[in-house]
This record gives sequence, structure tokens and C-alpha cells, in this order.
Amino acid sequence: MALLSAPLPIQKPKSFSSFLIAVSLLIGLLYVGRLFFITIVISVILAFILEPGVKFVMRARLPRPLASFVICSVALLFLYLLGLGVYTQVSILIEDLPNYSMRISELIDGASLELERLERSAYEIIVPKRIRDREAPAQQEVQPQRNTRKRRAAEPPMPPPIQEVRIRQERPPLLQTIWVTLQSFYDVLLMASFVPFLVYFMLSWSDHLRRAFLQLFEGPDRQIAGKTWEGIANLARAYMVGNFLLGVLLSIASSAFFYFVKLPYWILVGPISGFLSLVPYVGLPLSIVPPILAALPVYDKLAPYLVIGTTVAFFHLLALNLLYPKLVGSRVHLNPLVVTIALMFWGMLWGGVGLILAVPITAGIKAVCDNVADWQPYGKLLGD
Repeated sequence: MALLSAPLPIQKPKSFSSFLIAVSLLIGLLYVGRLFFITIVISVILAFILEPGVKFVMRARLPRPLASFVICSVALLFLYLLGLGVYTQVSILIEDLPNYSMRISELIDGASLELERLERSAYEIIVPKRIRDREAPAQQEVQPQRNTRKRRAAEPPMPPPIQEVRIRQERPPLLQTIWVTLQSFYDVLLMASFVPFLVYFMLSWSDHLRRAFLQLFEGPDRQIAGKTWEGIANLARAYMVGNFLLGVLLSIASSAFFYFVKLPYWILVGPISGFLSLVPYVGLPLSIVPPILAALPVYDKLAPYLVIGTTVAFFHLLALNLLYPKLVGSRVHLNPLVVTIALMFWGMLWGGVGLILAVPITAGIKAVCDNVADWQPYGKLLGD
């Protein structure tokens, strides 16, 4: 009778298995529909960022749809001018690519000669002289064979047979090759074209969407939902705007330094280095690469490269330790372990875009947990 009256632990395994199935389905859905969800998340973040601008324009007694149209037009104009400046610099850079390729080839040849010299020096130190004298005749016999191979490799290749020429002539034309290449980017371009419209509708229908969202809840839950909405909006706005301002400051400082040292394409390299510096964990090496590559045709000695790398690293550390806590860190309270796991998870699901969106998405989840009483322990787990 005691065995029959004992409760059987059935509910917990069922609930845990249901939780695992739900999480697995959610992860699969996020991966399969990643382009759709990335577009929605980017549109929501942009709408949160532009919302203060809409409210500012509405002070001139303009209706919300017209104010939203004005702000979206200004944002698109800014992106157009930015893209035009980048295109101008890139077109000039493309014309100068032969100089960069020659310089890179010289560096590779010099590095190869230096490695051969080091290898010979190490060989002379390690191998005794009597063994080297014994191996010298064998190396003299092998050297003519190497020279013959080099001459054969330097000779121009024989013209292909007639059959191979026919096969090459039957390849698809250039336009078809370009179309096949662009077809892989079709989905990305299609989803990107929806972003301006989504942002405009989110801004113009913001009040209606908020009221409709709050109508889904009753009593105290409605107040909690309102606080959660505002918390996510303020957090996303603070994170993105803070990072943007920090990137602008780094871009200005880097561009001014690159102009001072006469670095080519400093207008293009400065912003690229400044904003790459904001990438979590790998921002420092990424920010050093563009100015080093731009300096290849200019400097032959090692000292200028060390100065450029040290200065960029100084800007990065100064921004990370002094400016970032004031502009961004005061709003986003996430511990480093959670940030690392979030970068790994969203980077695995959504690639490079996931690395950019990992922190704001995780911070939004924390904002939801902080405002829901039952989920507050999870918010503390994510917090710093």
C-alpha cells in the first residue's frame, strides 16, 4: 500500500522534455528563417533609435506619419552620402591596387629570403661541419635538377588542344555568370529593401502598436508590459546610439592621426578602423589591419608600422576603458560570460550579423526578465 500511495515523478520529466523540444524548435526556426528575423530585429532597433527624432519633429505640430517620413528621409539621405563617399574612396583605391600587389609581392619575397637565411643559419649551427662537408656533393648533384625544374616552370605553357578550346568556348557568357553570382545575394538584397518600409511603418504606427500590445494584458500585467516595452526601447537606443557615438569619436581621432602621418586614404581607413574597434574581443586586431594595409606602399621600415599599431591600440584601450562605460556600459548590465556565450550562439546562428546583434538581443532579454517577477532570477543571472 505504501508503494502504491507514493507519488510518481512524471510531471518534471515531461515538462523538461517539452522545454527541450520547444527550445530546439525555436533555435531551428531562428536558423531557417534567419534572414527574416535579422530584418525584423534590425528594423526594430532602427525604429527605437529614430523614435526620439520623430518626437522632436512632432513638436512642430506635424502629424506622426509626416514626422516619421521626414526622419526616415533624413536617415536615407545620410546613408546615401555616406555610401557615395565610400564609393569615391574605394574607386580611387581600386586604381591603386597594382602598387599594393607589387608591394605585397616584394614583402612576400623578402620574407621568403629571410626564412631561407634563417634556415641556413640554423642548419649550420645544428649540423656539425663534417656532416655538412659529406652532404655537399649530394646537394651539388641535386642543384642542376632543381634548376631544370625552375626553367620548365618558367617556360610558357603549351597551347591547349583543340578539344579543350572547344570546351572553353562553350562556357556560359559573362552576363550569365554575373547573374549566377548575384543570385546568391538576391535574398539578402530583397530583405534589405524591406527595412526602410518596416522602419517607417513602425514609427508611424508606434502609438497604435503600443496600445494594441498593452491590450493583450490585463491588470498589473499591463503595467509590467508597458515598463518592459520602455525598458527594451531605452536599452536598445542607449546601446546602439552609444556605440555609434563611440565609433564616430574613434573615427575622428583615427582619421586625424592618419592624416598627420600622411597615410593614404585616411578618410576611408579612419572610420573603418574606428568602427572595427567596437567589435567585441577581436576589435583591437581588426582595427589595426586597415591602416597597416594602407601603409604598405608608403613605408619600408618597421618603425612607422609600430607607431601606427601602437597608436590605434591606445585609442582602442582608451575608448574601451574610459568612454565605453559612460556611453554604453551604464545601461547594458551584462556579465562577460553571458556576453561571450551570446556572441558564440548568435554568431553560430546568424554569422557576422549575429555578432553585431548578440549584445542588444541579450540585453533586451535581460530587460524582459528584470520586469517580470517570475523571471527576475534569470535577469540577475544575466546581469553583472
